[in-house]
Amino acid sequence: MSTHYAPLAQETYCFYLVPGFSAMGFVAAMEPLRVANRLSRQPVFAWRLFSADGQPVEASCGLKVAVDGPLDETARVLIVCAGFEPRRAITRPLTGALRRMARRGTVMGALDTGVYLLAAAGLIGDQPVTLHWEAVPAFCEDYPAVQVTEDLFCLGERLFTCAGGTAAIDMMLERIAGRQGVGLARAVSDQFIHTRIRPHEERQRLDLGSRIGTRDPRLNAVIARMEAAIENPWPIADLAAHAGVTRRQLERVFIAQFGMGPAEYYRDIRLDRARALLAQTGLPLIEVAMATGFSSKSAMARAYARKFGQPPGAGRGRWHSTGETRTHAEHPRITTRMVP
Repeated sequence: MSTHYAPLAQETYCFYLVPGFSAMGFVAAMEPLRVANRLSRQPVFAWRLFSADGQPVEASCGLKVAVDGPLDETARVLIVCAGFEPRRAITRPLTGALRRMARRGTVMGALDTGVYLLAAAGLIGDQPVTLHWEAVPAFCEDYPAVQVTEDLFCLGERLFTCAGGTAAIDMMLERIAGRQGVGLARAVSDQFIHTRIRPHEERQRLDLGSRIGTRDPRLNAVIARMEAAIENPWPIADLAAHAGVTRRQLERVFIAQFGMGPAEYYRDIRLDRARALLAQTGLPLIEVAMATGFSSKSAMARAYARKFGQPPGAGRGRWHSTGETRTHAEHPRITTRMVP
């Protein structure tokens, strides 16, 4: 039997869909609103969908979603939904509209990589944000002044961001709880067979041991250090010393676990980062090489070709094809601040 909840005033969420947006994150954010209305027996929440031109938008999975029209600048809460190619959606008309909305008091939200559009509009300030873990390195290269967390979501008074995927359910449950009460949020969670509402500070990825398939604390400690030091790689001898083993012992452990030595494993981590930066940013090859710990672009190119069977240029994605050039003032190069 459904429980009746006494609702507060209705709140409308407006979703701006970017071509290639993540359908998973979008649905995970919208469906809790629908279920909250059903359980409340009243429309405590409403939603509207917008696109750049008012036409249907295709998600990354190929699903086409009809919208209510072009962006309505009177929206009180706007959530930008993006996916693999957020930079292509950055235009001067859009960033101008977002700035006007922010000045009028619109609460801004972002799912997955939607924070790219808010950052391009200069709407982040000193507030910490989050986005899908895979896009973090490229985002930090593009917007090094922005504080980036590894949280599932970040909720502020005028800005909220979410890593996307199933984390959108947790974020919306948190917002439902704040607006309509914890009881309704828990009831909505039960409807999704979502047995635990995760707090914002939970990490997006599995723990390192689960990801790499080992529980050896020494090995995990070494790989954690590798992943944390991409631009300035640790010497293998220092990694071994930190783990309390000799270099020869560390070599044996890596070969037994992965079929390769620690130096080769470390290089592969850095090359994977290079491939992501090439696909997701417009950084020159020399900057990609520097960001991934290679002494030169030629050194990176040789290693890249050996691992992936093609030159780095072939890995160029479309994220950097925005159709406009960002000025130096809009894209300052200062130290990135990572929030633990």
